[in-house]
Amino acid sequence: MADNLDRVWWKDGVVYQIYPASFKDSNGDGLGDIPGIISKLDYIQNLGVDIIWVSPMFESPQIDMGYDVSNYEEVYPPYGTVKDMENLIEACHKRGMRLVLDLVVNHTSDQHAWFKESRSSKDNPKRDWYIWKPPRYAEDGTRLPPTNWRSYFSGSAWEYDEHTNEYYLHLFAKEMPDLNWESEECRKAIYDSAMRFWLDKGVDGFRVDCVNMYSKSTDFLDAPIVDSRFYEQPAWCYYANGPRMHEFLREMNEKVLNRYDAMTVGELPHTPDPKRVLDYVGRKDKQLSMVFQFDIVDIGQGGTHKYHFEEWKLPVLKKIVEKWQRFIEGTDGWTTSFCENHDQGRSISRFASDAPEYRVLSGKMLSLMMCSLTGTLFIYQGQEIGMINVPKDWPIDYYQDIESVNFYKLMAAKTNNDPEEMAYVMRSLQTLSRDNARIPMQWDDSPYAGFTERKEGAWAHVHDLYPEINVAKQLDDPNSTLSFWKDMIRFRKQHGEVLVHGTFEACDIENEKTFVFVKRFGGKEVVVALNFSNEEQEVVLPEHEKELKFMVGNHGNEEGGKGERRRLRPWEGRLYMAGGDA
Repeated sequence: MADNLDRVWWKDGVVYQIYPASFKDSNGDGLGDIPGIISKLDYIQNLGVDIIWVSPMFESPQIDMGYDVSNYEEVYPPYGTVKDMENLIEACHKRGMRLVLDLVVNHTSDQHAWFKESRSSKDNPKRDWYIWKPPRYAEDGTRLPPTNWRSYFSGSAWEYDEHTNEYYLHLFAKEMPDLNWESEECRKAIYDSAMRFWLDKGVDGFRVDCVNMYSKSTDFLDAPIVDSRFYEQPAWCYYANGPRMHEFLREMNEKVLNRYDAMTVGELPHTPDPKRVLDYVGRKDKQLSMVFQFDIVDIGQGGTHKYHFEEWKLPVLKKIVEKWQRFIEGTDGWTTSFCENHDQGRSISRFASDAPEYRVLSGKMLSLMMCSLTGTLFIYQGQEIGMINVPKDWPIDYYQDIESVNFYKLMAAKTNNDPEEMAYVMRSLQTLSRDNARIPMQWDDSPYAGFTERKEGAWAHVHDLYPEINVAKQLDDPNSTLSFWKDMIRFRKQHGEVLVHGTFEACDIENEKTFVFVKRFGGKEVVVALNFSNEEQEVVLPEHEKELKFMVGNHGNEEGGKGERRRLRPWEGRLYMAGGDA
């Protein structure tokens, strides 16, 4: 990374992600909606946000909370109307903020008109808009799916259609058939319906769902067996980063995105090699503005099953941060800074401590870390007030996410409801489940956290601790997590050269209690020291020609040592600047 800045609006911007169902209910039906989002735009603006990302609000049967789109050009009626979306776009722009939407074009709903036509007959013009394959047969004549690929939501990634005697591919729910990007006519329809329709209304870009899954291997081979207990096996090696993936993205830019000043951020799972990631985010190649690297949110996930939680130590996180901070240095690529979204457990519970005595400190420390990292900063709703994972005693009946529920049912059947195994499954879900991020936003201490006025409550269970953790309680408290986030965002923008664009160097990478790193840009230097433990820890700061000046910390002041050796209190974070750089 050179010292000359590339001041593109989406690089220096702060992005706030909204999950529509859970953000704010404006009409008392228990479900969040677009007018509810509009009612909170001043709150978001005052946080210091530049860009709002709204998760899917399109027409949908809601099998997977809107990621099963049945019409890209309509809005899910309980959320509002297209006119409401036009009002939201206008209201964001009026406040100097931009708006990006989810682009969900790896698959549609099985209720989409395209799929209804495709499944109607083998000779329908839209038959090849989806991926259809004939059955296989065992020696005894048993009908089998075309491959042993496993769906992300458990079970086979193939669903049999009796009407045409073929299977269609669905990497997610069976109600979410995969689009066939090999079809040029299908791609043209995607560009018109899912992209131009909204860009012409003023949308400023897209978060691109499953962006590396459009190009599947055309051989459709069986996946290697990694878990012999199941017939279905993870098969991402055959559908992620496929042979035409970059060609498709270049075409998407050439035919659509280059004609707008649009931002794109891709969801890029199964891509741990930085060189392969750079193929997507190189500025000259114009494929994606940036991507989410999943390594940090994959921490603790099982090797064969996502919800088999595995213990981890701090160097794992530190090496991941270092890897994705440094991979763009000396290139024309760009990166992201995030640790929460709608698909993950809450960061305080996963990476720090949600114990009552430490959760505020933990939330502030993670804020200090995230605001000090290079790349575009993404914040997920509720992260700014320190929302934590659902209570450990919530039963499976309280969980609503299709991925979590399906996995629980799968393991219950496979283990014959073994008490020890199912207790482990519940511990894993409480840590990693998507439900943790999808429960209602906590606005105040009124019933149902001020999310809804519906007497029967919200569509999902509200966190038990909402009277303690909510926006209203923190708004006027200068020592709150919310106030700290505001201060850190402001500080990040004031020192954007070194914090947003600077190079990164980690210190003492194998230390299991502390995380110290240095940011540099054009002679400016910042040192960040973080204590990821319940005990006081000593850290050794790197040597500097200039004296390090304490600038900000989550304890409000600095105590414990001078010079290179400093003592950090439990879950303490500090940021120093070198001499005159402050």
